[in-house]
Amino acid sequence: MKLQLQIKMNEKLFIRDPEQTELGKKLILNSILLIHKKGFEDFTFKKLAENVGTTEASVYRYFENKHKLLIYITSWYWSWLEYRVKYTTNNIADPVVKLKKVIELLSTTVEDDMRTSYVNESILHQIIISEGSKTYLTKHVNEDNKDQFFKPYKDLCALIGELILACNPKYKYPKSLASTIIEMAHFQNFFMHNLPALTDFGKKKDESMILEFLDDLVFSTIKK
Repeated sequence: MKLQLQIKMNEKLFIRDPEQTELGKKLILNSILLIHKKGFEDFTFKKLAENVGTTEASVYRYFENKHKLLIYITSWYWSWLEYRVKYTTNNIADPVVKLKKVIELLSTTVEDDMRTSYVNESILHQIIISEGSKTYLTKHVNEDNKDQFFKPYKDLCALIGELILACNPKYKYPKSLASTIIEMAHFQNFFMHNLPALTDFGKKKDESMILEFLDDLVFSTIKK
């Protein structure tokens, strides 16, 4: 029997829990595919309903609007990634090796997790790179923050911050560096494929060069 990975989501993000019904799971999977194909700006509940073979009204029974749906799938990804970080580094004692492993997880291609049939993590990772910042770069970010919509992202940053301090307990900016690692990994990946003049990796389009860059940035900074 295939083990299913369960991730608890903030109940304020949905009207009806999509993980509890087959239609809800189809909406999650197809929203990921559709946002990746068309972009968040052109994504609508009407198009999602057509893809799934249901009505637009049925989609609204699960989510209030497309922005909350975007926060839902990005929050899901951050929680899943935190799980991966903990699982992958659990048996590693050396904090430097742990941190290097985390940087690798953040900067290289994500493989689809077979334990979550209704989420394609590989495609969702691409959405995080190109659309993830749209969850919090809004006028109502403070209200969303009060509802703890960004807690999974904060938890991941806190975990990485702890690893940074384990490498250098005297380092003064662990949270700032943690969020910088995450965002830099995504921005450099996006720039590499779309705005290559903003990176040193545009010609080769090689993710391993982003990994090398982040390793150099992080550990040069920590050593200082």
